[in-house]
Amino acid sequence: MIWLRIIRPQTLLASICPVIVSLLITGVARPITAAITLLCSLSLQILSNLINDYYDYKRGTDKQGRVGFSRALAEGEVSPADIRRACYIALGAALLMGSWLMWIGGWPIVAIGLSAILFAWLYTATSRSLSYLGIADIFVLLYFGILAAAGTAILQGRLMPGEGFWSPLCQRICAAGAVCGLISMTVLMINNLRDYPDDLEAGKHTPVVRFGPAACKTAILLYNLLIPFLAYMAFGFSPATLVVVPALGVYILILMAKGKEYNRCLILTGLLNAVYTILAAIS
Repeated sequence: MIWLRIIRPQTLLASICPVIVSLLITGVARPITAAITLLCSLSLQILSNLINDYYDYKRGTDKQGRVGFSRALAEGEVSPADIRRACYIALGAALLMGSWLMWIGGWPIVAIGLSAILFAWLYTATSRSLSYLGIADIFVLLYFGILAAAGTAILQGRLMPGEGFWSPLCQRICAAGAVCGLISMTVLMINNLRDYPDDLEAGKHTPVVRFGPAACKTAILLYNLLIPFLAYMAFGFSPATLVVVPALGVYILILMAKGKEYNRCLILTGLLNAVYTILAAIS
């Protein structure tokens, strides 16, 4: 159970939903490749979660009794060496499956896969890491949204380098993935709102630290207002656009939340990716 908690299962929808919505648009021409794409995406997110745990602990950002979900490393339930070994396992799994995907998809998948591993490390591992500089949001939109969806379509043989990247199909796929990316950006922003006091003390310059909670809550509203527009680009007038209804409901909870109450908002926001995927499948 400890390791299940360490990999943060409540976050893993973020990596598989953009793959699934892309497959809904393209169809599944290569079932084995589709399955490996899903598993590789999961491995990359687990790797990112493990790296985040390890370096936030080393920097003192994660502590015992934190307001957010407890971290096994900070609570002393596992050792830093345990987390390092888990990182190597997740990296090995991602590289093993990624090698197959790179062979199938060519240079675009090589670029997406290797840069995904690089940014998973850069997210918290360096003195100038993305999360501490407050610029991680754009990478979340790309790697948990647009690039995940576009890469899936390439692997299914539906998008090709060159003209295919400017086609109406590509625009639909990228819009479908961007909805997932915006939901994941909202999850990140809620994390930042919850951890604002600790991040301020640790010198972690998240958007909330830089611009204040009010500005970031406004940003979440803008994300939610973009969601139905992008869902319309991907699926037309369809049930997929209705994801904005529960999204705005969760936004009201975010406005009223304090401290640990943000944890419930995180779970509900993460589930929006599943709701969107189901509505897209109906569409």
